[in-house]
Amino acid sequence: MEIIREGLSKNRPGFGEILLHVDRQTLAKCRWRGVANDGREFGFDLAEPLSDGTAFFETEEHRYLIAQTPEPVLELRIVDCGLRKGAEIAWKIGNLHCLIGFRGEILVVADDPALRQLFAREHIAFTPATQVFNPLRGAHSHGYEH
Repeated sequence: MEIIREGLSKNRPGFGEILLHVDRQTLAKCRWRGVANDGREFGFDLAEPLSDGTAFFETEEHRYLIAQTPEPVLELRIVDCGLRKGAEIAWKIGNLHCLIGFRGEILVVADDPALRQLFAREHIAFTPATQVFNPLRGAHSHGYEH
């Protein structure tokens, strides 16, 4: 098993790519294990979590990349609601301690029964989808990163 301590900083062209699929919750951790598509095992002991698309290991022929697993999400077009209503919706989602992300003008949240109930009660239109969910980071420490 290869032990990975950080992602690769250089992105050199000409390598074949081998993916290691991992869900968002595992990817948020600094210590975990995974198996790439070719069966090679890796242990991760990181100072900072890796993100989708990060290269983390190379051989003479291949580059290994993180591939975050898509998950069920709900998409909301906040701009259609107006600024005040959009801010209220985001506040209510945060009040439920749910993570949010943005894709352009679309607010994205993990598909959750509590959020579906909130949206139904507030008559908020949403669209279910399946995609890689990258919520804003740092909310737990009252900071903001993206």
